Formats: sequence, C-alpha cells, structure tokens
Amino acid sequence: MQQMILDVDTGIDDALALLLAVRHPGVNLRAVTCVAGNASLEQVVRNTLTVLDAAGAGDIPVAAGAHRPLLSEAHSAAHVHGADGLGDLGLPESSRTVVPLHAVELLRREILASPTPVTLVPLAPMTNIALLVRLYPEVLDNVERIVFMGGSASVGNATAVAEFNTWHDPEAAEIVLTSGAPITMYGLDVFYAVTIPPEDIVRLAASPEPGTQLAGRLLQHLVTVKGSEVRVAGDGHGDIGDAGAVCAAIDPDGLSTTHLPVRVSLADPLTRGQTVVDHRTAGHDQAGAGDPLFRRIDVALGINSARYAKLFLDTITR
Repeated sequence: MQQMILDVDTGIDDALALLLAVRHPGVNLRAVTCVAGNASLEQVVRNTLTVLDAAGAGDIPVAAGAHRPLLSEAHSAAHVHGADGLGDLGLPESSRTVVPLHAVELLRREILASPTPVTLVPLAPMTNIALLVRLYPEVLDNVERIVFMGGSASVGNATAVAEFNTWHDPEAAEIVLTSGAPITMYGLDVFYAVTIPPEDIVRLAASPEPGTQLAGRLLQHLVTVKGSEVRVAGDGHGDIGDAGAVCAAIDPDGLSTTHLPVRVSLADPLTRGQTVVDHRTAGHDQAGAGDPLFRRIDVALGINSARYAKLFLDTITR
C-alpha cells in the first residue's frame, strides 16, 4: 500500500486529484494539507472538505497551512476555477472539520509516523512544503519521493515562461527543489496531455454516485473555460490536470522523465517563477549543469496519456 500525502490549493483539478487518491485501492491517503493558491486558504479548506465528502473518504486528517506565499502577495485563479474554486457549482458545505494543527505540523506527524516512506504530492504553490523542509529537514528521511505539479521546461501559463504554482511562490519552489529529496517535476510539458473524451465526461456527470458525478461536472467546467487552450488535444476533451501527477505517483512507468539541472528564477520580473531547465548535454560556457546552484531532478517530458486516462476513469468509477 502506497503511503501518500497531498498538499493542495483545491480548485477543480486538485478536486479531481483528491477523488483519484481517495478511491485508488493501492493508496493510503494519510493526510491532506491546504495552502492558498487557486483560491484563498479559507476557500481551499472548504473545497477540500466538500470534495472528501463527495469522494466518500474516511476520516482523513485535513489541516490549513500558509495564507500567502513566503514573500509575494497571494493571487487567485478564479478565471479558471470560478469564484468558489470549484466551478461555482453550488456544492454543499461539509460538516467535516480540520485538525487543530498547522499543515506543517500535520505533515511532520504523518510523515514520521508512516511505516514506510511517504510519497508527497504537492499540487499547489509549495509554501507549506518549503516551511516543512526548513523547520523539520529530518522528515525527508521518510519521504520516498516528492512528485510535484508545477514548473515547465518550455512555456508557461501564468506568464509566458512561468507555470502558476511556481510563479505564485517561486522562493518556496526553489527551497524544495534544493532540499536534496528525490523529486519529479510534473509540469506543463505533460500537464495538458491526459484528457477525458466528451462522451466519458457526459457519462461521469450523469452518474448518481456523488464522487463520479462531481468529476464529470468539474470536467465539464474545464472544457468550457479551456476551450481556447491549444495544448488540450481533442474537441470537447477535458484535461485532468493535477490528477495526472497523482497518476504519475501511482504508476510512474507511464511517465518519461529526464534527470536534468533545474533552478527557479527569483529576481527578474520578466522570468520570475520560471523553472530554468538545462537540457544541454555537451560542454558549455555559461552556468548550468556544472553550477552547484542547479539541482538535478527528474523532469517529465513525455507521458502515456491513454494509460493515465484509463487509470483515472477506472478509479473514479470504482
């Protein structure tokens, strides 16, 4: 049984990832921690608890974490996720409550208590994770791998070169990438590739089962707001976004990665939040692969999209 913890800023694709992690029979979702990102921290917490209800989750501890990035102001993504972060679907509020711990303390507790090393899956700005590795670096001894949704080895979405999560808190991303933990970057190079066909979206949305229906309704919203996104292949298809990172954590053989030097741009306003990925293999003059400030991580550059779409659908409809 894979021990997993998700760190989320629950908007639509975080919700899809939560549904997947809760329902997969090979995953023990030990905890969920929340951070400001797609929406305010308070809204993220509400959304997370609501999605866990729909998923039929057991008593999974949830904790609130950072209200804002380490240095920058918070920025929401309401233009994609709706004012409430979940497509403004009018979902009922949950009666679940958060545990009386900060997210960093819950992360520390659950990682150290796990009988086997934990797969940590940050799907949000990595503020909570950066605080964790600064306060309690010893927890990394019981972390199998960090599989984070963020970054890009090509173009961005928040800016021309920066992906939203790394752009939202680039200092946190740089702290995590230089932590020494085994890391897989599930970035925009593969993010849009795993899609669900329109007929399956309709089938999910028509289901009487709450979690399955929620997945379908959320995908319908994504199709509407991402209709002009050329990186989503197929007319009427909806990409599962962050849920693909959970697929990669569950089934890493569906992902093609290359071990490459990466840094996060911090100072230049034009490139702030960019994950600078050095693809060069030959000798070169400028800093990069030989620069100690660059850290090598596994960068996802290819993906078996059909394999992960099947994994998602089979699990969501269990």
